[in-house]
Amino acid sequence: MDLKLPIKIFDELTEEVIESTGVLDLASGEIRNVQYVDYDKEESGLPAEDESYEFTSGTLSNGTKEVEFRVEVDVMSGTYSITPSELLELKGRAAKLFTAPPHRRAAVARRP
Repeated sequence: MDLKLPIKIFDELTEEVIESTGVLDLASGEIRNVQYVDYDKEESGLPAEDESYEFTSGTLSNGTKEVEFRVEVDVMSGTYSITPSELLELKGRAAKLFTAPPHRRAAVARRP
């Protein structure tokens, strides 16, 4: 399967959340092309290296629906990924997310 999906990534620190975007490879669980929002990795280092770092999560979305999942950070290589068990669970949840009918607004009956 050669399916790559855009995701949002959230590095949770004690008093702030660092947001970024990336591309999740559903075949390998690797997350590539991580781009931080309002955060300079070159100046501040990898968020997971900060002493107040707690965890990292990601979201996959389709319209207004989202699926949240745990993201692993390898501080030595500076890479993000998903464990094989998390990836397997995410694939099932993503299939439901992308095959669900689009959210419809309730039709409002109008009378002349």
